[in-house]
Amino acid sequence: MKYILEVNQLKKEFKDFKLDSISFKLEPGYIMGFIGPNGAGKSTTIKLIMNLLKKDGGEIKVFGKDHIKHEKEIKDRIGFVYDQNYYYEDLTINQMRNIVASFYSKWDDKQFNHYMSQFNLNPKSKIRTLSRGMKMKFSLAIALSHHADLIIMDEPTSGLDPVFRREILDILYDIIQDENKSIFFSTHITTDLEKIADYITFINDGKIVFSQSKDKILESYAIVKGGPELLDDSTRKKFLGLRETKFGFEGLTDDLDLFKRNFGDRVLIERASLEDIMVYSVRG
Repeated sequence: MKYILEVNQLKKEFKDFKLDSISFKLEPGYIMGFIGPNGAGKSTTIKLIMNLLKKDGGEIKVFGKDHIKHEKEIKDRIGFVYDQNYYYEDLTINQMRNIVASFYSKWDDKQFNHYMSQFNLNPKSKIRTLSRGMKMKFSLAIALSHHADLIIMDEPTSGLDPVFRREILDILYDIIQDENKSIFFSTHITTDLEKIADYITFINDGKIVFSQSKDKILESYAIVKGGPELLDDSTRKKFLGLRETKFGFEGLTDDLDLFKRNFGDRVLIERASLEDIMVYSVRG
């Protein structure tokens, strides 16, 4: 098996949105960050991978197998962390654990209890009494307690404090030390991905902008800053995204040599963060 996850020419059409023939691949042993603004197609893509929505075209393979024909076998090997709580609110953590455990062939109570302790969760607590952060911890404990080979996370760190966000990243980093496991991590908190992701797939308006190694992306893009006198119409067109004020401009480029040749030391060139790349690309 060369890829843990393969998405090829995936299509899904709604009344006011279209997932437009998207493709990307994730190898074993890596973390892929999935970024894009709200409404770009991140959650739709994840629901299609999990067969919670019916695709209109294209192909999805997980562990080298068709995600619909082998759905039961595949889901036994996936740990899934939703962005919302899908558990029965009136049950306790323990009661819910008993239900969920029966679905997985490799459920590990010892592992689950370890995370209960690490996350400071009381197994007797009713799920409806948990805060958003506590519900996310419970969801994560479930996902990590059946020795999954692929962890899929949909906005797992939104609404969580920085200390616990860092704790989650450390856990994910530990998981990935096993070279047979991979993590597909959708988030709009790009700073989290800069710490741990190996690859970044950027989706905007239902289309893939890029799917590349994080290091290559961060080497390819830069922010250029300069005075207003340097801008003319032909220069403006060379930016992927541009912000102008009466005092000057700053813009995103993936052709640094061009600006160095044209402006030399009259411009300031800075490293672009993933957030810069996303914001400027979306705004244009």
